[in-house]
Amino acid sequence: MNTLRIEGGHPLYGQVRVSGAKNAGLVLMAASILADSEVILDNLPRIRDVEVMTEILNDIGVKTVWQEDNSLSINPTAGPVKTKTSYELAKMLRASNLFLGAMLGRQREAVISLPGGCDIGSRPMDLHIKGVQALGTEIEIEHGYIYARAKNPIGSSVYLDFPSVGATENIIMMAAKTPGTTIIENAAKEPEIVDLANFLNSMGARIRGAGTDLIKIEGVSELKGVRYSIIPDRIEAGTFMVAAAITKGEILIENTIPTHLNPVIAKLHETGANVEITDNGILVRAGKSISPIDIKTLPYPGFPTDMQSQMMALLCLAEGSSVIVENVFENRFQIVDELKRMGAKIKVEGHTAVIEGVPYLYGAIVKATDLRAGAALILAGLSARGETTIENAIHIFRGYENIKDKLNSLGAKVY
Repeated sequence: MNTLRIEGGHPLYGQVRVSGAKNAGLVLMAASILADSEVILDNLPRIRDVEVMTEILNDIGVKTVWQEDNSLSINPTAGPVKTKTSYELAKMLRASNLFLGAMLGRQREAVISLPGGCDIGSRPMDLHIKGVQALGTEIEIEHGYIYARAKNPIGSSVYLDFPSVGATENIIMMAAKTPGTTIIENAAKEPEIVDLANFLNSMGARIRGAGTDLIKIEGVSELKGVRYSIIPDRIEAGTFMVAAAITKGEILIENTIPTHLNPVIAKLHETGANVEITDNGILVRAGKSISPIDIKTLPYPGFPTDMQSQMMALLCLAEGSSVIVENVFENRFQIVDELKRMGAKIKVEGHTAVIEGVPYLYGAIVKATDLRAGAALILAGLSARGETTIENAIHIFRGYENIKDKLNSLGAKVY
């Protein structure tokens, strides 16, 4: 299904359970090939990106079996594991680049097809390559592939010019089974980095400092298989928080870690929404009106770029002028033209968008240009007058599990 239809104007009420984190699940799937026996990942979302990652694992010789709805068995010892990822699969998923560090950690060699995924700006592999080179990897790039070989890898210090999540993850995975000590300076601090470190440590790795900008890894010779539950998806939680505010509803979001959402909670408070942390989750009640605010996206613990589009949809209905500065991905404003089709008033200059609030949005035919833009268009459609049709909705299914059913359980009318 590549199209969603939304009948707008229905406030959302009730409770919704957040799925496991997409971005944690994908890296843990790649890291599972470092184990010397079966790994079982619980709370893994059944989304398109996870399906593609499963296909990549199967293609390189790793056996995967869904044991329950959200529990995946990964066995990297069922047979020989190839060191080359398929172009046809890698072009569908940027996270395929995570096999660079995982394969180098496992068998000192990797041939990685340059990855695909959302087209939201330049996300080069330079920092990933710099990181594994520091540990003794020789790199050649030709014909759309990265050829990597580490004959005698050794731990080293790596300074990242930017706290790249993917580069930090690739270095951690390689370093976990590389002799010596590796230190990552200016490391990414996202919760998904912490989840990766916790996962690997439960397997026998020696990683300290995850969640800070200085991570220290003592290489070990083997990692055992484990059963591990993935953290909740903070971006899905944030999306439902905005859904409550934009539809004038009230939603209890369950299975969350509120501290992962501090910047989103703070900004929703500024718009006038009521956000309450309870024993059961995060309760969001819409305010009487939406106040204009300013947002600057930053690496964690700053405001997440993955929530920028959703907040833009909300601010289209604010009583005044809001400003969003995008500091992470330069093409995150592709959604602007689609929101304008729904009556939004937005001006973009460089990395800055100025949103003049309007009394209402109206339904239109729009196109999801990427995953988070698609989620934001759902939010806009839920609040709009009339019917909204979202084309290219496959982007949405890449990252949101059962999104239609979850919304309809809250009173939405999504078809």
